Order: sequence, then C-alpha cells, then structure tokens
Amino acid sequence: MQYKLKKIKSDASFREFFRLKKGNKTSIIVTARKERFRNLIAYSTINKFLRGKGIYTPKTISQHFSEGIMEIEDFGDNTLFHSIRKSKNIFPYYKKSVNVILKLQKIKPVNKIKIKSNQNLKFDNYNLKNLHEESDLFLNWYLPGVLGKRESKKFKTKIKIELNKLYKQIYFKNKFIVHRDFHVSNIMPVKSKLGIIDTQDVILGNPMYDVASLIDDVRIEIPLPIKNKIFQYYFKKSTLKKNMYYLKNDFDILSIQRNLKILGIFYRLNKRDKKPQYLKYLPYTWKLIELRMKNKIFKNLEKILLNAVSKKLRKKRNFK
Repeated sequence: MQYKLKKIKSDASFREFFRLKKGNKTSIIVTARKERFRNLIAYSTINKFLRGKGIYTPKTISQHFSEGIMEIEDFGDNTLFHSIRKSKNIFPYYKKSVNVILKLQKIKPVNKIKIKSNQNLKFDNYNLKNLHEESDLFLNWYLPGVLGKRESKKFKTKIKIELNKLYKQIYFKNKFIVHRDFHVSNIMPVKSKLGIIDTQDVILGNPMYDVASLIDDVRIEIPLPIKNKIFQYYFKKSTLKKNMYYLKNDFDILSIQRNLKILGIFYRLNKRDKKPQYLKYLPYTWKLIELRMKNKIFKNLEKILLNAVSKKLRKKRNFK
C-alpha cells in the first residue's frame, strides 16, 4: 500500500496537521509542539465523550501522546465558512449550527470524564476568574500594544472594574456544555451531518456563549437582520425561552467579553507568534463590540473604551 503525507493548513494553536493518504483512504495526523495534554489528550478524550452523546466529532484512530502525535478521522477540507461564502441563502446553515448548540446544551453536564482508569479530565467552570483571565488578554496584549505601556495603565483598572460589574450581572450559571470556540471555521459539513472540531477547550458555562460565538463571529460578516434571525431561532427552540431579557443581556455581555479576548489573542498571535494574518479581523471585531454596546448596561464601559481606543485606532489593521 502506498502512503503519502501532506501538510495542511494549521490553526491558531501550537498544533500542526497533516493528511495521511493510505491507498484510497485518508486520515489526519495531529502533532503538538506545546501543551500536549490540552491539544492531544484533552482533544481526543472530549471528542470521544461528545461523540457518545450524538455530537459528530473526529474519531481517534491511533494515538502516541508521549511522542506528541495522534491520528484522527478526516472530515475533509470544506468548513461551513466556505459553504456560507458561496451561498446566497446562509440562514439554513446557521439553523443547522444552532441545532448542534441546542444538542450540546441537552447533554447532562459532568465535572469530569475518564481518560483512563487512574486519570480524569476535569471540566472548568466559566467563573469570574475565567472570564477575567480571557478579557485580560485585551488588557495585557492589545491595549499596551496599541497605546504603549504607560498610556494603557490609565485605562486598565477602570476597564477591569467595569467588566467585573457586568460579569456579575450574568444570569445563567454554569450548567451547560460550552464548546468555547463555536464558529463556522470549526464546523464541517460531512455528508448529511455537521462535524465539530477544536473541542479541546470545552467548559461548563453559560448557554449564550456558543450562540454569541456563532452569531458574532469575527471571521465572517453577517448582515444584522440575519444575526437577529439566528438569535430568534435559538430563542424559539431553546428550553430557556421564558427568559428572553436575561438571554439577551447574557448574550451581549459574553459577546463583548469574547471579542475583547479575541482582540488580545489576535494581537498576541501577531506580536509573539509571528502570525500577522489575524490582524485583518481587528476592525470588524471592534464593530461587533460597538454593536453589542448599544445595550444600555454598557454605558460606562463604552465611554471608557472610547477614551482608551479611538474610532480611528479601531480601524487599524497593521501593527509592527
């Protein structure tokens, strides 16, 4: 049998991906230079757990974790991102994606899942500490990067205090399985199913986090009427529909929290990891933050952020 190995596009993690061709069959080889537990062991374990609950995730074919490598099922090259960009009617794709979120939210939350007889994988909760750790990426990378360390110090504490007030207003507690990076580049149409990848960061959290991740995806600009239609579809199908006010508030808070985190991560990818291709998303990320700050609960935060990062600076997509 003839074997061929070809490197394929990597993501924002420390992993590399290769397509292995064995005769007429293919699989994906995943290697991890760093964070092997998270990128390989957790990924494989969570995929197996979710697959057992009816979520279509890549099956692990073989694993050699000590060498930093594993072989998984090949879902192909076509992500939902590619399908949506080619389509004039994108709502059906988002409808199917929301159905996956709803299916995830029906899974009974567990604190840990078994890796092997003497080892378990614990799920974290989206507590105040975790929320701040993520938005701190904005404060510690983006803000000093674009303003300078001295200037950013004027705003960091004020922003953190205001974010803390908002995070304490989050209504729905950590009783739901949250993918944590549920967007169209991590969703793959495979035959009649939607395959879900990048599950290694699954956490117990708020039901609106994955909804915000899907609707306010920085990689693809969705018209506002479609965004609203997707949200209304989730609201209609969700068991939480009696709580519309709280759902919307939680959505707005978590969308802003996530997109502040993304500003920090994408700036860090450029500065630390020499991956400048992510900078092109920064202006639209700011647009999404501005969109959600129309909710009156963000009045103070909006004022502080505008004083810190001007409209002109928010449009900038090139940094040294």
